[in-house]
Amino acid sequence: MAHLLDRRRFISIAASAAGMALLPSGASAKDMQTVTWEGRALGAAARMTLHHPERRAAEELIRQAVVETERLERIFSLYRPDSALSELNRVGALAMPPTELVAVLETSRDVWNLTDGAFDPTVQPLWTLLADHFGRAKPDPSGPPRERLGEALQRVGLDKVAFSASRIAFTRVGMALTLNGIAQGFITDRIVDLLRRGGVTKTLVDMGEIRTIGLRPDGSPWTVGIEDPRHEGGLATVLEVEDKAVATSSGEGFRFDAAGRFNHLIDPRSGLGALRYRSVAVVAPDATSADALSTAFSLLEPDEVRRIVKRRPGLRAYLFDRSKPVAPLVFEAG
Repeated sequence: MAHLLDRRRFISIAASAAGMALLPSGASAKDMQTVTWEGRALGAAARMTLHHPERRAAEELIRQAVVETERLERIFSLYRPDSALSELNRVGALAMPPTELVAVLETSRDVWNLTDGAFDPTVQPLWTLLADHFGRAKPDPSGPPRERLGEALQRVGLDKVAFSASRIAFTRVGMALTLNGIAQGFITDRIVDLLRRGGVTKTLVDMGEIRTIGLRPDGSPWTVGIEDPRHEGGLATVLEVEDKAVATSSGEGFRFDAAGRFNHLIDPRSGLGALRYRSVAVVAPDATSADALSTAFSLLEPDEVRRIVKRRPGLRAYLFDRSKPVAPLVFEAG
């Protein structure tokens, strides 16, 4: 099985942006205490660097953020057997689900409707099928047998998941959810909310997806580089961001086969991987939406992306064509 890179993210933070995460108005960098935390959120690298005149205050904010991240992992993780999501996938139903899980499913349904089903967290049966097929010795490079693919596709579709505040249930046996295309954005938004409540007005949060609070302390926008998956360390473009989230998706992040015809960005309509773009970047008011839409846009034609972007205030999409080493197509809400 081909496996390139760590995940699907292709974002880098310019050093000038990452070094001034929390700097109160009127304070100078030399007066600041620096507290840095590095870890992981749902399998992705995460980092926070807070500069604060009171070291204890910065440490307490980071402690709260880590505790909240761990709590949300126990809800959304696909790989922790004790998570709410794992229980739902095992049993097929979940009584009195966590409110956060219901909230993510509600947003998933909104994006599923908006994208005509291109974003669909019920693709986990397809992932399982592909992992099983390509994990074997000398797998057929054309993919799983058509019959098995068809069977897996019958278990895909967010309209087959019934959910409310009191219960979540699959309507077909063998269904399963993966929230890897939206949960990191949700966690990022929750950490931003926590920091805002703690009085933070200028920072950049990277909890698997990126979201900024305000401008940089010097009044300039935060700088976020979109990496070129074809060239390690190279940048495809650099974005300036204020009070927005940035998420990226690329089929280069994980490939089941060497050709990349099957990758982790699975089309819920065909079972094939995203092939049209080298990568897709989305700038949105919140990281949850940016995360989900970057996944969906990877599977849609440019005209479809344009139509969706025009309907969502504060949205921008950057589409990097796989076959053309030129500037990306950029769509922005009017």
